Amino acid sequence: MNRKKYRALASRWWKREIRPLLILALIMFSIRSSLADWNVVPSGSMQPTILVGDRVLVNKLAYDLKVPFTTWHIAEWSKPQRGDIVVFFSPKDGTRLVKRVIGLPGDTIELRKGQLIINDQPVDYTTLEPAVSRQLPDPERAHGLFATEQLPAHPHAVMAISGAPAMRTFGPVPVSADHYFMMGDNRDNSFDSRYFGAVDRRQIVGRTSSVVLSLDKSNYWLPRWSRTCSSLDSNAK
Repeated sequence: MNRKKYRALASRWWKREIRPLLILALIMFSIRSSLADWNVVPSGSMQPTILVGDRVLVNKLAYDLKVPFTTWHIAEWSKPQRGDIVVFFSPKDGTRLVKRVIGLPGDTIELRKGQLIINDQPVDYTTLEPAVSRQLPDPERAHGLFATEQLPAHPHAVMAISGAPAMRTFGPVPVSADHYFMMGDNRDNSFDSRYFGAVDRRQIVGRTSSVVLSLDKSNYWLPRWSRTCSSLDSNAK
């Protein structure tokens, strides 16, 4: 095959095969970057609401529209609300984390012996439905202390770990403008705003409210069908 025929063949291959695939890939990655994505949860910091092995759907249009592959905001139409579960970049090292919004701009947040206090008002705690904690592996459930935290407008499940060293007293600290105080529902096993401070609004990727797929690490990574395509609200109370 002479050089001219080789170039013609390569050109046809590029136009018919490679270029369409590259365009499709660019579109798909742009959608994941700006519209919707999923996030694998590798740790237990949001238990019992989110379990290790859950894949949660991230709605990146919940609050704003960003330039693909950046944190630059093109437009904003909503703000994170107290109780939202959000994905954001950690101020500590840029890792993507999943936590719950506890404090809004202007709030004062305090934790006193595990008791959450917002703007000098203690948050109430009630009994958690046993079905929620039963989703956890037996060893974790055996050492867990569970309750429903009556967060204003958004009650949700929380847990503590009996005997574990943890930051159960914190603050009070004010939340500055355009920042949000994040905490994990597993209060004794969560690296959150108690350690790295409130999160800048620009670092919030999106909101999550459902599980796309759940794989059970303790059972050969088999699917947890009861959690697949389930609402996080239904898993939390």
